[in-house]
Amino acid sequence: MAIRVSVMGASGYTGGELVRLLAGHPEVQLVHLTAAQQEGKRVGAVFPNLRGVVPHTLEPAEAGRIARDSDVVFVALPHGIALKVVPELLSAGARVVDLGADFRLKDPATYARWYRQEHTAPEILREAVYGLTELYRPRVRTARLVANPGCYPTAAVLAVAPLVQAGLVVGPVVVDAKSGVSGAGRSPSLGTHFGEVNENVKPYHVGVHRHQPEMEQALAEVGPTVQVLFAPHLVPMTRGILATCYVPLARGLSSEEALALYREAFAHEPFVRVLEDEWPQTKATYGSNFCDLAVRVDPERGVAVVAAALDNLGKGAAGQAVQNFNVMFGLPETEGLWAPALFP
Repeated sequence: MAIRVSVMGASGYTGGELVRLLAGHPEVQLVHLTAAQQEGKRVGAVFPNLRGVVPHTLEPAEAGRIARDSDVVFVALPHGIALKVVPELLSAGARVVDLGADFRLKDPATYARWYRQEHTAPEILREAVYGLTELYRPRVRTARLVANPGCYPTAAVLAVAPLVQAGLVVGPVVVDAKSGVSGAGRSPSLGTHFGEVNENVKPYHVGVHRHQPEMEQALAEVGPTVQVLFAPHLVPMTRGILATCYVPLARGLSSEEALALYREAFAHEPFVRVLEDEWPQTKATYGSNFCDLAVRVDPERGVAVVAAALDNLGKGAAGQAVQNFNVMFGLPETEGLWAPALFP
């Protein structure tokens, strides 16, 4: 019997990517797709790539009814809104994968500091499982609520975690990351206007980005606490993240030893590819659920350089969410996701 799946917030870039992936998933029956501003429109009118594939009409977000009709609900809503919706979904019996930020940070005070609003569901926050599948798979398997990671933290944490787990990091770790404009969402703004972004690269929110504490929290759960300095940049492309991480080492380590460490850490991970003789590039992951990693060590300076590339809407959002869904329901982890990137 197919698993009944609904998506709340289906008209944004992440929601649309979720619908695209779920429409091709052999074990999924799409039930409800909601979108407040696009309510009443056919999905194919909002996302022309889904014409003739997804016949649904976008509905109002009635959480109780949606939960009763669904085995799992993907919530792709702005932060703050999920705080109101998720408790109702859970109380009505649905499992939830939340792609927003409301249940990622474990400390309500930390959430309030970085998102500038009170966390109104701390009892649910305590049971939320951080959904970076490769690191938290056993917890994801039994979770009622999975907090899907942010796109930048997915790249950075996968890049740095093996060194942290091995106790090799003295910090602070510098994460220098570039993202395509789709990471800013679908709502128009001056900062993502074509004329502002084209032929331009710029840093933003350096050291004060909301994903910085998320990176530190995730890494603290796999090894000794390390500080992270996060410097994000906006680049003139639609999709993709390239994170280059500079990691001060606690002791001497060769590039060959570092490479062996990464091979071992991700040997059984279907979506993490450790490269040996080249650096990652975003084009190699475009439209896919893959994350490509490479590591080199500068022995004179005692610094490891780790680069990670992924699609911010794929492994950085919707693909990761479907991967977590597969784990939650005992399906092969690659179900509905095993496809190469688009190239060129």
